[in-house]
Amino acid sequence: MAEKLDWIIIALSLFVSLGIGWWAARSTKNNPESFFLAGRSMPWWLLGISMVATTFAADTPTLIADLVRQDGVAANWLWWGLIFSGMLTTFMFARRWRRSGLLTDVEFYELRYGGKRGEFLRGFRALYLSLVFNVIVIAWVSLAAIKIFAVMLGLEAWETLLIGAGVTMIYTAVGGLRSVLLVDLFQFTLAMIGSVAATYYVLNMESIGGLDGLFSHEAVKEKMNIFPKTTDTWVSLFIIPFALLWWSAYYPGSEPGGGGYVAQRMMAAKDEKNASWASLLFNIAHYALRPWPWITIALASIVVFPTVESIGVAFPDLDKGKLGHDVAYPAMIAQLPAGLKGVVLASLIAAYISTLSTQVNVGASYLSQDFWHRFVSPDASQKTQVMTGRIATVIILAAGSLLALTLTNAQQIFEITLSIGAGTGLVYLLRWLWWRVNAWSEIAAMIGAFVATYLFGNKAVLPFADPFGWNALVGSWGYAAIVATTTLIWLIATFLTRPESEETLTRFAKRTSPPGTSWNRYHQSEDRGPSMGTELLMVFLGSTAIISVLLTTGYILYGQYGTAAGVGLLAIISGFLTVKIARARG
Repeated sequence: MAEKLDWIIIALSLFVSLGIGWWAARSTKNNPESFFLAGRSMPWWLLGISMVATTFAADTPTLIADLVRQDGVAANWLWWGLIFSGMLTTFMFARRWRRSGLLTDVEFYELRYGGKRGEFLRGFRALYLSLVFNVIVIAWVSLAAIKIFAVMLGLEAWETLLIGAGVTMIYTAVGGLRSVLLVDLFQFTLAMIGSVAATYYVLNMESIGGLDGLFSHEAVKEKMNIFPKTTDTWVSLFIIPFALLWWSAYYPGSEPGGGGYVAQRMMAAKDEKNASWASLLFNIAHYALRPWPWITIALASIVVFPTVESIGVAFPDLDKGKLGHDVAYPAMIAQLPAGLKGVVLASLIAAYISTLSTQVNVGASYLSQDFWHRFVSPDASQKTQVMTGRIATVIILAAGSLLALTLTNAQQIFEITLSIGAGTGLVYLLRWLWWRVNAWSEIAAMIGAFVATYLFGNKAVLPFADPFGWNALVGSWGYAAIVATTTLIWLIATFLTRPESEETLTRFAKRTSPPGTSWNRYHQSEDRGPSMGTELLMVFLGSTAIISVLLTTGYILYGQYGTAAGVGLLAIISGFLTVKIARARG
């Protein structure tokens, strides 16, 4: 349990976060653009750090502990494979999101689609994302915080939620995105310090014996493989993520074509160049810099707590309904000495709050701007719109906190989130690239994803799914079956319905200059930027560079220096070419 020094450090970090958020709020004007987009004046480095701070939630190290302990290091390809989506956003869509001049990414629907269908999609997605999807994400990260602070601080679930939600609500509701961004900067710095410091101490524990002792342990050896070992795991952990997941799934922070808080940050950039570089920084930090400290602690936890039952024995007061492999991370942090434990705990609280603040801010923008102001009170003053946003902040945060009290497992939520968005990602990507995509395409994709998940979903994760036992037939390809079914449904709907009007398509093309030659019939612009082929080359090279850095770090830790040198050289070459081409395009 935490000692007095730890509590002092935690209280100090919360005080600093509140102080920064309150100070930043002084510059927030009483209008929606200032409250939700910080006046469109933010630099790339601050936006990039904010993006990566948001993805570093309290659930991130617990999820990785869950993955590594059950399926080994190779299980991380489930999210490493999303790199291609992130780099597509960086080099193909970031500038166009900034160029659109939209206030929220949900407003995109009425720009891209016309008539009542576009209005319906905007209103429906506003309610779905704010009151369902964002609430689930808030509950997801809150569940991890509940587990961590139950183990570390002996807090009840409601006490954890009261602290996290209370601090978040104060500065987010007052200062909007500007406060969120500046607090994220402090919180990410603290989170990285805590992560690295915890890893260093854990490795030097007598029971671990450094990297050599850790990697020579028989139980750890079984989990060390960076790449899958069997045919079945190659399919489920590597082939599907790289072949399907990155373009087919709607996942927070990695939405195909950009979206959510990533789009919000890009639209808040002071210009298009800053939007692109912000996305690039985010992807470098997210994939190349952060994973290995968490992976190392997850592997070490196998030595200290070889089974879930051993965690339960060490922490008998933990609610048995919350006990799982994901609790191994906070169980390891509990081994730290006073002071260092306080720093790590403060960093995890910071990670938790930074994610909460972003989710409630972007969710409030949907609920207040894309639903309430657009359909209920279109004549509301700017002051009233901001006040509505603050009320929406409270509603969304409260809903997510209440849902967290009913959840038990982080990996289960991860898989559910992937399933219900399976196959929809392609339509979100192609609406930028192919003029023929229409509003019915998106409506059919959303319905199709739920139908396909019901038919082919994993019954162990979704008890109501797989009524005919079809998942057993497709095995590891269950996700692929969901994607194929969803894609077939929305493609049929696309060709059975009329395309958007020429007026709507021309308006969209002139406003955003979408990539590819498909749009030439609607917009011949000299400001199209580099060719689509050049942009795809940057996506490939950039993805190769980032994944190579990730692998190089792992091979160095494993002591495989020859392999590390070869992969590191690939990282240098591909990274150099990426930067060279990016600078040439301006």
